[in-house]
Amino acid sequence: MPLLHAPREFVTELHQRHLPQPGTTVVAVLDPGHRVVASASFGVRPQFSDGWDHRNALLGHLRRVTPHDLKRISPSRTAVLLRCRDGRPDWNEQDGAWMWALRAAAELHGLRCGSYLTLTPAGWLSLGDGRHGRNPHSGSWALGPIHTVTELPPRTPPGTGPERAAPAEPPVAPVTSLDTVRTLESGRDSRTIRRTAAR
Repeated sequence: MPLLHAPREFVTELHQRHLPQPGTTVVAVLDPGHRVVASASFGVRPQFSDGWDHRNALLGHLRRVTPHDLKRISPSRTAVLLRCRDGRPDWNEQDGAWMWALRAAAELHGLRCGSYLTLTPAGWLSLGDGRHGRNPHSGSWALGPIHTVTELPPRTPPGTGPERAAPAEPPVAPVTSLDTVRTLESGRDSRTIRRTAAR
């Protein structure tokens, strides 16, 4: 398994891109120079806890963000997984399912299987080589910039600000007696008859 050259910078970059909360998985693809060329973050429902489900989720997101390398003789890019979760930073059963899923999805997409990292309240940990740090941690997402609809200008209550003028109603035609209408129609008919006769 290829080790990360600078895991602290890598975790910080992924965290700034995705601001993962507990329950979020981030999969990233690194080029031969260990630079991030694609990444995706997603949540998984609690009922999907099997390695096969995790593999399918990872493979689906890899297919969305980057083309496969199956036509290469040997893989040149690396898939890395960052899992943000609550609890202790030690390895647990779900970490095993995700590690297997990363290896299977990477192989099916023509990538090398890279590091598996966890983000917990204690900080980040690279399982396999033991490198770790305190920041970022699983609660660091709350410290980042959050863009919400509350940043929009407040709506002014009616009557306190400039209001649009109500559209003018069309003028109402005056009421005409039935005799007047008949007189007008008969005059129009007689003019039509005269024009026809003249032709």
